[in-house]
Amino acid sequence: MRIIAGEMRSRTILAPKGSETRPTLDRTRESLFNIIAAECPGARVLDLYAGSGALALEAISRGADRAVLCDCSREAAAVIRRNIESLKVDDRAELLFMRDELAIQTLAKRQEKFDLIFLDPPYRCDTAPACRQLLEAGVFLPGALVIIEHLETVTPQVSAAFRQTDRRRYRDTAITFYRIEVNENAEGVDLSGQL
Repeated sequence: MRIIAGEMRSRTILAPKGSETRPTLDRTRESLFNIIAAECPGARVLDLYAGSGALALEAISRGADRAVLCDCSREAAAVIRRNIESLKVDDRAELLFMRDELAIQTLAKRQEKFDLIFLDPPYRCDTAPACRQLLEAGVFLPGALVIIEHLETVTPQVSAAFRQTDRRRYRDTAITFYRIEVNENAEGVDLSGQL
């Protein structure tokens, strides 16, 4: 695997071995970042199921200010650490070696907020609980972009606060893009139509 573009272009990154982690293919990642190129400069990025860290590290290469990479797999965490060190971005990338729920709670306690959020869990994992937690914890900035990678045959279950803006298909994989819409008339997020 490699970084596609930006300051670290063509630098190699490692991927965890085995079938538990399913890294986004270079071609798919390139297409994804062509779509969201304008979102990266200055962004605060959350990669909730980071795997190799490729998505967050690509965003940093393209100008993101900071990224938090979360994964509960020991092997994935070790690979992410090595990738962060080899790319020399430890001042802009942080690894949280923990489950998604605990990571969201930790970030909420630290009052961290993100404007670019990647959800690329193992294909059989339901993203609905994570989406609900993201909303309840408020770890996002108004208009945050949430990108969910999933099986093409599956439609992610999300709250009404997630407005779908795009969907792309890459063979048996799909990537769906959402904006989190804040209710202007109340504090926080409109959670009507919760999961």
